[in-house]
Order: sequence, then structure tokens, then C-alpha cells
Amino acid sequence: MRLKFIAVAVALALACAQATAAPVLRVLAWPGYAEPEVVHDFETRTGAHVELTVIDTDESMWQKLSAHDGADFDVFAVNTAELQRYIHAGLVQPVNTDKIPNTRAQLPRFRQRATIPGLVHVQAGVAQTYAIPFTYSEMGLIYDKRQVSDPPTSIAALWDTRYQGKVLAYSGGTHNFSLAAQMLGAPSPFKMQPAMWPRAVDALIDLRRNVLGFYNQPEESVRLFQRHGAALMYANYGTQQLHLLKAQGIDAGYVIPREGALAWLDCWAVTRGARDIALAHAWIDQVLGEQAGRLLVQRQGLASTTTESASSRPEVRLLWLEPVEDAGRREGLWARIRSGDRASRVLAP
Repeated sequence: MRLKFIAVAVALALACAQATAAPVLRVLAWPGYAEPEVVHDFETRTGAHVELTVIDTDESMWQKLSAHDGADFDVFAVNTAELQRYIHAGLVQPVNTDKIPNTRAQLPRFRQRATIPGLVHVQAGVAQTYAIPFTYSEMGLIYDKRQVSDPPTSIAALWDTRYQGKVLAYSGGTHNFSLAAQMLGAPSPFKMQPAMWPRAVDALIDLRRNVLGFYNQPEESVRLFQRHGAALMYANYGTQQLHLLKAQGIDAGYVIPREGALAWLDCWAVTRGARDIALAHAWIDQVLGEQAGRLLVQRQGLASTTTESASSRPEVRLLWLEPVEDAGRREGLWARIRSGDRASRVLAP
């Protein structure tokens, strides 16, 4: 009888502990998108615990979110082009903008979500919003003013043998094929025609031979730039990397090449498997607040969708990211290119 009483008491204690345990919000984000102060304030305000996972490539995000049909995370940050992949796969759910009051503080162009390609989809005759804009940047070229006297004017500078062994590039295959297609003058860097594939592969093999290395995260790019005395870098994270380099005392310049620049708009979305939808909406509202926006600008050098960027240049040509013709093929070919395969082996079935 005494053992039975103890067992019942233990069961009741466990049940009470589970009932009173703080809810957990599982966040998947890019570096700098969830500053410690923002997380702390959110946890204090909601009583929830934030479980943050930081990713460094679009493919890494896809692998994590698609592994268990989106059930491992509640909310994540994704660019508008990649968002379409998750919508088509049924891994996200519409957001309720009425539950995110801080959207009313966003700049008008970001409140007009229907005008931003990919954010609003019509389901059963009803227009539904699938993500909320958060931050954006173009992917320009960063150069060390001590080594590069004349600012580069073309994307082709990344292939310039004068800088061989002193160039840094991003490791993502999808973006690199867009970069190569843009350099080669393709009509669209996102929809490569069959004849463009061999040329793009050759170009990326040449790029691999010219660079000192490839990076994933912005902090990693700064360490490599500083440690190896890089002269030129393709800035996948845009002004965020420029901001970090200048914080390290590096006299760096930033330019948009004459071909224009790929540009991304990152948004917050809610997964289909979110455990607490109200908490997910509360998180999005938190990161659209004044504190999060200020830290995004001051610490990361990125633009906020709630305040006009001081570096905004409407005259430059930006190519907003779009879904590509075959992301799987791009990533697969890129893996072969990075491993050192020749063009004939890269394109072999």
C-alpha cells in the first residue's frame, strides 16, 4: 500500500511539473536575428523559454524544417524566394496579422504585403499572408581599401586573377549559380536555360580556383577576411558584413556592381507544426518592436522594416531573390564543384 501511495504521489508530482513548466518557443533564425536582450524581454513578458537554433545556409534551413514536416520548430526567418518552397511543401501556415500589432509601425511598402511577390497566396478564394517582412539587404562587393585602390565595378572582379587567393565567397550553391549566371549575362539569374548550365559550372570552377575560401556565417567571413588579409569579398549578408568589418578596424568599402545586385527580404513565418501559435505570433510582434529594430541596425548593420535605412539607394539595380528553376540540382552540382571535381565529372549523370 505504501509503495502504491508513493507511485501515485510521484505521478501527481510529475503531472504538476509538466502543467506548470514554461512553454517553449522553438526559433530557427539567421545570425543576429534574435539578440539576447530581445530574447530575454520576450521570455520575461510571456513566461516562455526560447530555444534558438542559428542556421547559415538556405539548404541547412530546408533540411532542418523538412526533416519532420516542420514539427521541430515553431517560427523561422526566411527570404521571400525560399518561402515559396515551404508553402508548396505545406510546411508553413498563414499568419494572423491582427495578432501582430507592431506591423502597423512598419514602413508603408512593407505593410502593403500583397505587392511583395510571394508573401500573399490565395487559398479557396481567400488571400492569406504567409510571412511578415523583417529585414533586407543587397549582396554587394566588399573590398579592402588598402589593397584595392579603385573600387570594383563588376561582379567579374571576383574572378580577377590579380586577387587570386585573396577573394572570399559565400558557400551556398543556389546563390552562387545565380551569381555566375548574372556574371555571364543570363536574362534571369534564377531561371537558367539548358545551355547556361555548362558555362555556369565552368565559371564556378574558375571561382573556386581564385578564392581563398568560402564562408557560411557573417562572423566567419570577418574572421577569414582579417586573418588572411583578403582583398575582396562577395557580401552575401550585405551591409551586415561591412558593419562587422568596420567594427574590427578594417578600412572596407562597399559597392553595388554595374550588373546590379541580388537582394533578399527576410521574413518571419510560422511552421505548420507550431505547438503554440499565439506564442509564435507574439515572437514576431516582439522582433518588430523598437528594441529589436534598433539592435538590428546598430549591431548587425542591417535594415529594419520599421525605419528608413540611412544607406537606402533607390537608384541602384536590385534583383530581388526569386525561386530558382531547380534548387536541388544547384546544390548537388555545387557540392561536386567544391569537392574539386572537373567540369566533365560535375555534369556527369
